Amino acid sequence: MERTVIRGVMVASLLWLSGCGSSDLSQPANETVIGGEVVVDLDGKSIKYSLLEQGVPGVDENTTVYGYKAYKIPYTTTDEEGNEVAVSGLMVIPTGVPDVVKQLGFSVVSDSHGTIFANKEAPTQIALDTSSPDGAPVILTSLTAFVTLQADYIGFGDSFGHYHPFVLKRSLANATVDFIEAARKFAADNNIPLNGQLFLTGYSEGGYAAMAALEKIEAEGSMQVTLAAPMAGPYALDAMAQGVLFSDTLGVPSFMADVAYAYANAYNRPLTELINEPYASKLPTLFDGLYTREEIDPELTTVTSGEDGLFTSAVVENYFNDPEYWFKEAMLDNDTYQWAPQTPVRLIHCQGDDVIPYAISELTEGTMQAMDAADVALVPVEATLAAYGMGDGSLLGHAECAAPAYGLTAQIFSGIREATIGY
Repeated sequence: MERTVIRGVMVASLLWLSGCGSSDLSQPANETVIGGEVVVDLDGKSIKYSLLEQGVPGVDENTTVYGYKAYKIPYTTTDEEGNEVAVSGLMVIPTGVPDVVKQLGFSVVSDSHGTIFANKEAPTQIALDTSSPDGAPVILTSLTAFVTLQADYIGFGDSFGHYHPFVLKRSLANATVDFIEAARKFAADNNIPLNGQLFLTGYSEGGYAAMAALEKIEAEGSMQVTLAAPMAGPYALDAMAQGVLFSDTLGVPSFMADVAYAYANAYNRPLTELINEPYASKLPTLFDGLYTREEIDPELTTVTSGEDGLFTSAVVENYFNDPEYWFKEAMLDNDTYQWAPQTPVRLIHCQGDDVIPYAISELTEGTMQAMDAADVALVPVEATLAAYGMGDGSLLGHAECAAPAYGLTAQIFSGIREATIGY
């Protein structure tokens, strides 16, 4: 990896952190498209000006920034219960690209977004509300010229009102893969040139969703993936659950409460089997899509279990002593690491992650290699950056890791595209 590539990582990280939101950015002009609607349409000059105006370090007049045109695309998928659900996703294409890119076609990155709780945090909703670029597509589209796909997931966007199947692999995989197919049809119908190259990524829950999508794609043989780079995902749910339930306190109670809420819904079990009162009665309101994590966490306890805990004492007792306990079996059924992908996989993770332990990616790498995966390797973010003089190797937590992880992933994808497509 060249030093110039690493510099691009850090610029990308700064773009992702800053976003491009500005009250001066105008609404997109009316445009008729087949199968969707334009929700953001900004040229590269406008985005660059916004970044320069904010004084974002690493961005100057020589930084190449492409335009950002985002479409909201409705499509259908299947939920955990096997029902068809009307959902939505955001497709972002770069504009103002060189002619060679148009001639060779765009490579696509399916980027599964991280954990959210409020519908206003969903990709299409942010775009509708702000008409401005946001988050990871700023790196993947405006800086590195990929078409970026972000499914809202079931429970957000057009399916607001349906419970969100948090870390449930079937419906997350369905929503991701079905959106890739819907986006490809949208591109063909609207003369957006694609070259057939597809990358998968995502952070946190999104990393889990990307891995679940890859497993579904390989099992069905529905499409070809060039490389998958899931980031900081909880692939080993049973190991994660054991670690959480063995601990006295919860660092982020909303995450584990959401697991309990989603699994109780999906497996048709009373929520009170898992969660103590008064919290069990609160969860349907807290997870109705109107509240953010910052609003939810204070309504819960950080005590893991027991009379004053979030989880009932029975959960802990059964989880560690009854191998046929339904919640444990459900965790095992939704693990996404015990298989052998034939697609190259890069597991991107920070060693200092305080929410999804780095050991989860170590376990995933080792298990997949032992099962004869074709090409699986773990990429430690801090060490990779430090090796090239970017940062001092200090460990990064889960939230702090997202930006540099996306930057590294974008550069990995860019290197492969250059070597195979030619730009």
